[in-house]
Amino acid sequence: MNKVILMGRLTRDPDIRYTQGERQMAIARYTLAVDRRGRGSNNGESTADFIQCVAFDRSAEFAEKYLHQGTKLVVTGRIQTGSYTNKDGQRVYTTDVVVEDQEFAESKAAASEHSGNFGGGYQQPSSRPTPSSAVSDGFMNIPDGVEDEGLPFN
Repeated sequence: MNKVILMGRLTRDPDIRYTQGERQMAIARYTLAVDRRGRGSNNGESTADFIQCVAFDRSAEFAEKYLHQGTKLVVTGRIQTGSYTNKDGQRVYTTDVVVEDQEFAESKAAASEHSGNFGGGYQQPSSRPTPSSAVSDGFMNIPDGVEDEGLPFN
C-alpha cells in the first residue's frame, strides 16, 4: 500500500500551470514544511522536512484559489518517484507526493494569528455560539430558542 498523510505549512504560494490541448488541466506544485517528531538538533531547535507535493485538476484549482504561503494543511496522497535528464546531461531523481486530498488544518482566525494577515478580519458569525460555550466534556451547549427542526438530528 502506498499512502501518505502529512501535516505542514506551505513554504511559498503554489506554482500553478495548465496543460496544453483540447482539455486544459491545472497542475499545482507546492512544498510542505513538515515538523519532525523527536528531539531535533542538539541546541533544541525543531527540524523540518520539505516535501514536494503535486496536485492535479480540481485539487490544483483549489490550491490556486485558496492556498498561499504559510497555510497549514493536511495532505493525503501517494509517493511517486521519477527521473529525468537535465540540460547538463545528468540524471535527476525525483520524489513527489501526488495529492489525493488536501484540507485546511487550522481556522482562518488561527492562521491570521500565526502569520499576521492571512485571514483578513475574520469574525465568528453572530448567529452561532462562541466556542467558549463548550461544556467540559467537549460538546457545545445548544442555546435556548433554537428550533428542534433546524437541528440535523432528532
